[in-house]
Amino acid sequence: MNDPLRVGLLGYGFSGKTFHAPLIAASDGLTLCAVASRDAAKVHADLPGIRVDADPLAIIRSPDIDLIVIATPNEAHAPLALAAIEAGKHVVIDKPFALDLAEARSVLAAATRADRQLSVFHNRRWDSDFLTVRDAIAAGVVGDIVHFESHLDRFRPEVRDRWRERAGPGSGVWFDLGPHLVDQALQLFGLPDLIQASLACQRPGAVTDDWAHVILFYGQRRVILHAGMLVAGGTHRFVAHGTEGSFVKRLPDRQEALLLGGTKPGAEGWGADPDGLTIYRHGTERTIPATLGDQRRFYDRLAASLRGAGAAPVPPIEALAVMAVVEAASLSSRERRAVELPLTAEERAAWR
Repeated sequence: MNDPLRVGLLGYGFSGKTFHAPLIAASDGLTLCAVASRDAAKVHADLPGIRVDADPLAIIRSPDIDLIVIATPNEAHAPLALAAIEAGKHVVIDKPFALDLAEARSVLAAATRADRQLSVFHNRRWDSDFLTVRDAIAAGVVGDIVHFESHLDRFRPEVRDRWRERAGPGSGVWFDLGPHLVDQALQLFGLPDLIQASLACQRPGAVTDDWAHVILFYGQRRVILHAGMLVAGGTHRFVAHGTEGSFVKRLPDRQEALLLGGTKPGAEGWGADPDGLTIYRHGTERTIPATLGDQRRFYDRLAASLRGAGAAPVPPIEALAVMAVVEAASLSSRERRAVELPLTAEERAAWR
């Protein structure tokens, strides 16, 4: 029972290479044993000697694997998760959960029937920027929040030839960055009353959405989620206006940048954020230090949960709610109207 849980990673693209492999390696409770990839040389350049198989089903069916981590293109998330559950494995799915709410519900139902743990990799819950804002809201530093903005903006004017930017199910900036924005908003404010969204293709040659503007309604409060690919110079990561003032978090968490630069999780400076939170209140201005981020907590908590010590880092019902908002926003944009959250009464009750 004290041996690390054995992990099979399906996919070694951006997410598998940049996030999952190093974060799994940093967890004492897990050991990465196999990777599904058609490019064994790429995997072995980072992970010499590890088993690589071009067929993900071969790893799923391996008796020496306890946990399957799915970091493939989005259209394969649900089919591979169902295969892994059927094979008796616990499962982590990279965001988004699935292509739609129906798929997500089917995977959750299968995991429940099989008594297998299912979690979605909402790693941005452990980003310094989000934790700083969460703590500030909990402390009431600007009173009750009436207006909140969360931005994930980039300046990438050229459309790249990759699955995220090709036309098809699960592509586009809303499916790519939207789940991060939505999950953080739900953690801060709960389930919204209504969702209103506009998605667009703005770059020359774009064939799937590269701009998303989504408004979540909470009574009189409005929460704005925004992502765009033509934002030079950057924008504030978070902005909030409340009954007693406002605050601004200008810069994003640095963990992704550190990982891309080759820094190992847990190294000196890991999760530190030099950009504090600026608070404007009753004519005064002050800046408080940012909260330390640490995405290692996802896999540490997952390993502990699989040992029976504590809850899953992202309960599947919370990931299902994210999928419901993502789908509702897509419908809202197509039909140009505000829509209600498509969760059942039982799902709403289970969420909290």
